[in-house]
Amino acid sequence: MADALTRTSLPDQVFHRLVSDVLAGRFAPGERLPTQRALAAELGVNMASVREGVKRLEQLGLVEVRHGDAMRVLDWRLHGGPDVLVHLIARDGSLDVEMVRAVMEARRLLLAESGRLAASRRTEAQAALLASLAEQLAGASDDVAAQHLDFAWFAVLIEAAGNVVFLLVMNSIRALYLENLELFRPIVAPELAVHYADAARAVRDGDGDAAAAEIAALAAAQEARLLEALA
Repeated sequence: MADALTRTSLPDQVFHRLVSDVLAGRFAPGERLPTQRALAAELGVNMASVREGVKRLEQLGLVEVRHGDAMRVLDWRLHGGPDVLVHLIARDGSLDVEMVRAVMEARRLLLAESGRLAASRRTEAQAALLASLAEQLAGASDDVAAQHLDFAWFAVLIEAAGNVVFLLVMNSIRALYLENLELFRPIVAPELAVHYADAARAVRDGDGDAAAAEIAALAAAQEARLLEALA
């Protein structure tokens, strides 16, 4: 944390600087951070900005604040939740390959099981919307449109699965995905469109095994394309 921060969105900048330092391992778990007053002086910001940044860091489970100003770093592997993924996977305008590998593996498993559940729990409206979005994906005008439709399709699938934990995980990655569309562009391709349509059909027909298989194949292909682009 060597350079002072420019004076725009100061609490955000303080927060992102601290998150970056903690997740990069510049501060080890259990290590005491500088006081908030020292941080304010070091970063060239006011105390209010530091307090807000630290509060958000505490909410992520990355630090523990004691006696108002004493802050110790927590091990994010033990205390962090899904929201930490947003900061682990995309840092400094690029994707962390190992975190991408882990997240995409978990995504594939979660989505496949969501398809299996959706086949038995979906409403008629949800089945119709999945089919409609699959049709729109097949005719998407460009990759950006396809990415938005891809996220919308999976959001409907997870809602149809009826599992609130799956829904909250999806919510936690929404901002990461939509704010970094260019980085995730390889996950869409015209040749993958058939998987959405086949999975939507399987969900509509109540065939959980077929839905899970189609979605697993789609997610695996997306995973391979993204990792290849990052290699």
